[in-house]
Amino acid sequence: MPTPRTPKRRRSIKIKPTDLGPADLALADPPAELVDLARSVEEDGGAVLATYREPLGGHALLLVALPIERVAPTPFQRDVSEGHVRRLEKAMDKTKRFLDPVIVVREERAATEGDYRYWVPNGYHRLTALRELGAKTLLGLLVPETKVAYQILALNIEKAHNLRERAIGVERMYRDLVGMAAGSAEEEWALEFEEPALVTLGFAYAKRGRLSGGAYHPLLRKTDAWISGRLTAAAQKREELADVLLGLDDAVVAVVDELKKKGFTSPYLKAFVVARINPLRFIKGELPKAVDLLSGMTQRARGMKVDKIRPEDVARTGGAPPEEE
Repeated sequence: MPTPRTPKRRRSIKIKPTDLGPADLALADPPAELVDLARSVEEDGGAVLATYREPLGGHALLLVALPIERVAPTPFQRDVSEGHVRRLEKAMDKTKRFLDPVIVVREERAATEGDYRYWVPNGYHRLTALRELGAKTLLGLLVPETKVAYQILALNIEKAHNLRERAIGVERMYRDLVGMAAGSAEEEWALEFEEPALVTLGFAYAKRGRLSGGAYHPLLRKTDAWISGRLTAAAQKREELADVLLGLDDAVVAVVDELKKKGFTSPYLKAFVVARINPLRFIKGELPKAVDLLSGMTQRARGMKVDKIRPEDVARTGGAPPEEE
């Protein structure tokens, strides 16, 4: 039997778990807001199977059965992977069971956008698989606080996100919040957005789906920052920064194309060009702002002397090629 790990206390973790024991989790007398939510579930054609508190923070939850046609993914949900859905369907077909409830929130806006009432922020693949298999009912953990839907990217355990998926999810969430919480600031959503670099990359992916974001992510992680002010104004600045990033990508791709015309075939060509024009390793002290860094790199890329590059220069780049999404 594996030896249990010794509990560790992470420096950045501040939560103090509740002292709730197993017998304390059931809610025989739920608060009024939960009673109202349970009534809404029944009015929507669903059923409440259990009312309880989760053990970490003591927050109340409902275990519910919902008509599957009343459930939809959040507007900022990442796209489904056909391969992942297919694997889920095979597993469900083999076990003849659905044993992994999804997290759901009841969203009033949903009723105006379609014939559904509930958002699934982290179970799109399971929802899709159930629908394709012909299931009529979805089992879910109903969270009373709708805002949790925006925090689920940090909790998602269904399928690991690659860089592109993470950035696109952040961009979709950002645009949804511009309409819903326009008066808030980017930094208020730091947990949900993860890092400024993902916001900029997300805006860039929205304009160019095949962007090789992995080539530029390390640069942005070091120099990008949260934009102050309201989300509506910050969104425009993100659009502008994304355009600067795409301008750099255009210049890098042009150099790569020239190298290919000269007979270079290495899979590391883009990584080589980006490394060649990246000044960060030479900078001591304060780093430039992201917009200044990207603009400067664009000028250096446009001025590169391709005729002076030798095959051994590219070979020394080494390592894995940047992530291609």
